[in-house]
Amino acid sequence: MSEEEFKKKLSPLQHKVMREGGTEPPFTGEYAHEKAKGMYACAACGAQLFSSDAKFDSGTGWPSFDDALPGAVTLTPDDSHGMHRTEVRCAKCGSHLGHVFDDGPRETTGKRYCINSVCLDLNKGDETHSSNPPSL
Repeated sequence: MSEEEFKKKLSPLQHKVMREGGTEPPFTGEYAHEKAKGMYACAACGAQLFSSDAKFDSGTGWPSFDDALPGAVTLTPDDSHGMHRTEVRCAKCGSHLGHVFDDGPRETTGKRYCINSVCLDLNKGDETHSSNPPSL
């Protein structure tokens, strides 16, 4: 999609977060406390990103996952705002999703993918996925 198409498809907050690297306020997102089973997909392109089986309550105010689906996201260094973090982007459309940290559950991956709710669509009950995100 072109940036013009993203602007038409996404809400102003989604565009600010996903295309400009912004962040939604903590504890305000639709999926921060969601417990339903399903697959979380990119709100911009529909690519499957996270299984609800990987979701956990981190207490941070954003949806948190201990793992992403294989090949679904890309990770890049982010040294903005005087911090060293690792940015998480959708591998299919390149949209900013959030950041990943090394303070997740030790009994699983030890990772905490801290993802903005506005970047996600939950497909409830859909637990099927492939290791390759759908093509654009």
